[in-house]
Amino acid sequence: MRRIWSSIIGVLAVAAILIGVNMLADTRLANAQLDVTHGHVYTLSKGTRGILRGLKEPVTLRLFYSPQLGARVPSYGNYADRVRALLASYARIAHGKVKLEFYDPEPFSDVEDRALAYGLQGVPIDQSGEQVYFGLVGSNLLDDVRSVPFLDQQREPFLEYDLTRMVYDLSNPKRAVVGVMSSLPLEGDSQTMMRMGGQSGRPWVSMMQLRQQFTVKDVPLNTWTIDPEIQVLLVAHPQHLAESAQYAIDQFVMRGGRLMVMVDPQSEAEFGHPGPNGMPQLDVSSSLPKLFDAWGIAFDPNEVVGDLTGAWRVRSTPGDRLAVVDYIPLFNIRAGINHDDPATSDLQQVTVAAAGFLAKKPGASIEFTPLLTSSKQSGLIPVEKLRTGTDPATILADFKPSGGPRVIAARVRGVLKSAFTGPPVAPEGQTAPANLPPFRDHTEGPANLVVTADSDILADRYWVRMQNFFGQEEATPFSDNGAFVANLVGTLAGGDALIGLRARGIAQRPFTVVEDIRRRAEARFRQTQQTLQNHLQATQKRLAQLRQGSGQSGAGVAVLTPEQQAAITQLSGEIVDTRQQLRSVQFDLRRDIDRLQTEMRMFDIALVPVLVAALAIVLGLVRSRRRARARA
Repeated sequence: MRRIWSSIIGVLAVAAILIGVNMLADTRLANAQLDVTHGHVYTLSKGTRGILRGLKEPVTLRLFYSPQLGARVPSYGNYADRVRALLASYARIAHGKVKLEFYDPEPFSDVEDRALAYGLQGVPIDQSGEQVYFGLVGSNLLDDVRSVPFLDQQREPFLEYDLTRMVYDLSNPKRAVVGVMSSLPLEGDSQTMMRMGGQSGRPWVSMMQLRQQFTVKDVPLNTWTIDPEIQVLLVAHPQHLAESAQYAIDQFVMRGGRLMVMVDPQSEAEFGHPGPNGMPQLDVSSSLPKLFDAWGIAFDPNEVVGDLTGAWRVRSTPGDRLAVVDYIPLFNIRAGINHDDPATSDLQQVTVAAAGFLAKKPGASIEFTPLLTSSKQSGLIPVEKLRTGTDPATILADFKPSGGPRVIAARVRGVLKSAFTGPPVAPEGQTAPANLPPFRDHTEGPANLVVTADSDILADRYWVRMQNFFGQEEATPFSDNGAFVANLVGTLAGGDALIGLRARGIAQRPFTVVEDIRRRAEARFRQTQQTLQNHLQATQKRLAQLRQGSGQSGAGVAVLTPEQQAAITQLSGEIVDTRQQLRSVQFDLRRDIDRLQTEMRMFDIALVPVLVAALAIVLGLVRSRRRARARA
């Protein structure tokens, strides 16, 4: 009886302890989270936490969600739960400065009218025409309103970016002023829009994002001075800038202005569009040699960086044995992102196209901090190869990685000297403004610059996919190019709270080992293929010459000597052998990959269960031995 009561008391004690632990956890650990996902996609970035903790005025976020959407499309129901959980995290971190409101916009209700007034988009879910809503509206005390018309599930990896940007815009009514000087059609091209049906000529998404976060002012390419109100100057693809414009940029930096300059040995965005005469443009490079030389920055506009790691797969030329080929001047940067810099710490992928490389000049006193670098499998390609239309297969066959990694984007900090000795002389027929600011020959303190050897980072085709979502154009990023530019401009403007904003959780999880084997194998294939094809063409040419014979018979038929006939037989055999070697090389291209895939399948299907079973058997034997020893 005593043993029974002891057992009952023990059970009651354990139950009391469990209840106490649960109550303590509910009160003390309710907000504790452990994110073990790859990339910590459920952990708010530093930038988001900084913005939320620094809010001085309350921000109200209203979620309009129709439960019918989740009932009809369960994946959207899960997404709605994810949005609610994220909004709750925002409210918790903001300590009451973020207020949440949730609405169900039933058909023909006042809530639906309110959703429509905010500009939210209703989506039909069946043929009856009933519409559902899944949008977000934010407002501040000044009645400024920001909205997401429909929370498209395809943008789930970028949910935090969209929400944090909304909160930041509402909490910072006065935006930093950013000047933009560029020879690219960043704001759209009306002529292209008319010629291409309104798609290719629209404003670039990167520029639209800048306008959402900053007050953007256009700066003419022939300016003599930069507006003092401008805090950050973005110079993108400065082609053949006049001395006056270079002087304006120089003095802007000397007066303490923050500069982000994007030069390019080969602007693929400009190269892809015909010039006024309808022919492809060949002069598509940009550089600022006078300023760079004075500031201690080295840049060669005659060479382009190619990289086997992350190279895009493009269609090969007609007649090629492979349908697609690695186009090494166009590649994604993942491992080469500087995660120690606050503006790039959370970025996962940046895409560059025909980028150049940067370096610190010998003897320069500047701090040169790389932001983007190519991999060790990178090398240099003469820019003329790209301009003369060399096919991707030939570029890959001639490519030999060496000298990598190379810097493609960098921060530059230090006391800089002016590239000028005074205002330049105005061109003939022009006069310099009479009210130019006083000339400065050096910066008062350390200057802060960002230099990028690629302007195609801004171009839509290299980082967003445009999709039509019920009549509206939706930009879905697949690289962090937009966040890269916006974050850097934000840090230069002093907006450190925007540092952590990024497009989170890019879904691409490449098999890096398999990709590396495939790229090395294909590079070997292309080099061997090029040698064999050259030999094949030379042999065929020699064979054609021999078949013409050394003379003519009376009937006008070519006469072949025995030596020529023997040579023809030998060359014909060489042609057959060469073609067999080409087929063998093509077969070998897939052999290593197929073997690795087979080994991985064997590992997943057979080896892992065998190892688990063996471990269980070993543990069972150990336990049985311990029990036997204890009994003995």
